[in-house]
Amino acid sequence: MKNYLIVIDMQTDFVDGSLGTKEAVAIVPAVKKRIEEARAAGEVVIFTRDTHETEYLTTQEGRNLPVEHCIRGTRGWQIVPELKGLAEGAEIFDKPTFGSRALGEALAAANEREPIGKITLVGLCTDICVISNAMLIKAFLPEVPIAVKAEACAGVTPESHERALISMQTCQIKVE
Repeated sequence: MKNYLIVIDMQTDFVDGSLGTKEAVAIVPAVKKRIEEARAAGEVVIFTRDTHETEYLTTQEGRNLPVEHCIRGTRGWQIVPELKGLAEGAEIFDKPTFGSRALGEALAAANEREPIGKITLVGLCTDICVISNAMLIKAFLPEVPIAVKAEACAGVTPESHERALISMQTCQIKVE
C-alpha cells in the first residue's frame, strides 16, 4: 500500500499575491517539511494548481470573487518558489474550480491498481479548495483514510480555517 500527499494550490497568488495572507505565508515551511517527509517515506506526492483563464471575471466564480488570480501562465499561477523544486517530477492537476474531479478519478484508478493506505492533504485554502478536494476524494474513496495536516493549511481567515477543520472532522476526515 502506498500513501499519498496532496499539496493543494500552493501558488504565489494565494501565498503573497493577489489573495495572499500572512497565514498562508506562515504555512510554507510546514508544507515544505511535510513534502520532504513524504518523499523520504516513499509517498506519492501530487500537486494541484488553481487555474483560470483570462476571462476569469466573466465566470460564476469571477463574479462572486472579482479578484483576478491564478491566471494560467502568470507569476501568480506558479507554485511558490520555496516549493517549486519539490514539485518537479510530481503529477500536477490544473483545476478550473475548487475541487478536482480529475484528481478524484486518478486516485480511484490508482487505488484499483494498488490499494492506497492513506491520503493526506496540505495547502490552501482550508475553507475552499482543501475542504472541497478532501470531500471529493472521500466520495471517490470512502474506505481510504483521509487526513488534513492542520498546521500545513491556512484558510481565508483563521476562523474559517477552524470551521473547515471541524466540518472535515464531522465527515470522518482526520485532522492531524
